[in-house]
Amino acid sequence: MTNRLEVESAIKQLPESEIRALVNWLQKYLDEMWDRQIEADFVAGKLDHLIAKAEADIATNNVQYLDEVLRNS
Repeated sequence: MTNRLEVESAIKQLPESEIRALVNWLQKYLDEMWDRQIEADFVAGKLDHLIAKAEADIATNNVQYLDEVLRNS
């Protein structure tokens, strides 16, 4: 298989249980990719400004509980 359309065609031939197993694997794979990207961004310093802002907000007690944020959005 060399392209997405071929993969889609192959997936359509699988039984439902195999498709569900594939979906679970794919989600786990995407989660791992996300984790690696966050780690790389952290090591590269790309998150430093966000961390500094969060620390400053905590130091000045400029924070809200998550349920308050969600309720107001």
